[in-house]
Amino acid sequence: MRYRDEQYVLDTLYTIRIEKYNMIVLIDNGHGANTPGKCSPDKQIREYSYAREIASLLEQKLKEKGITAIRIVTEENDVPLSTRVSRVNTICREFGSQNCCVVSIHLDAAGSDNKWHSARGFSVRVAKNASSKSKKLARLLYEQAEALNLKGNRSVPPEKYWVQNLAICRDTNCAAVLTENLFQDNKEDVAFLLSKEGKDAIVQLHLNGIIKYIEENSKISQK
Repeated sequence: MRYRDEQYVLDTLYTIRIEKYNMIVLIDNGHGANTPGKCSPDKQIREYSYAREIASLLEQKLKEKGITAIRIVTEENDVPLSTRVSRVNTICREFGSQNCCVVSIHLDAAGSDNKWHSARGFSVRVAKNASSKSKKLARLLYEQAEALNLKGNRSVPPEKYWVQNLAICRDTNCAAVLTENLFQDNKEDVAFLLSKEGKDAIVQLHLNGIIKYIEENSKISQK
């Protein structure tokens, strides 16, 4: 017997077909309307709503490219990490972990003091137990951010990703990364994020990185 949440996910997937590429992209958007904090000091950006907007745009762009994309969180309120992990792993069991990847979309913050800070830029995280596929996806995403001049003002590890104990990456059964898309407590980053140019750039870096990952994965599987 399946857990109730697992059956919920399967009930929403009955029409899903893996299309152009043999891959399902699972998009997670961080936090919820009921999560305290998680906003810019001037309240212009709330992480939960911005992440959902980017996730929705990314889903649309991926589908336009013939890539199966699913948002695993469509609720407005916060969905527990255990539930999000369960949803991912249910899909992995149905379609194969090798045919899935997870991208969790967030905004970064340099402090929790409701003040502006100087840290800027994009980063991508993997779990301590990250697979080689997770690390490859992370590198490809960071390279796209770099190409768009979004790497910010911090030093970057040689691997181009940060390692952190993140449940959405640690406990899911497929390639998984978490992206921190600039800083919600940096004035310049917030202005950019709110602009059409900024939103387009954030969506494009994810789209390009994911497509490169899928294409490289497809070449390996055909050998």
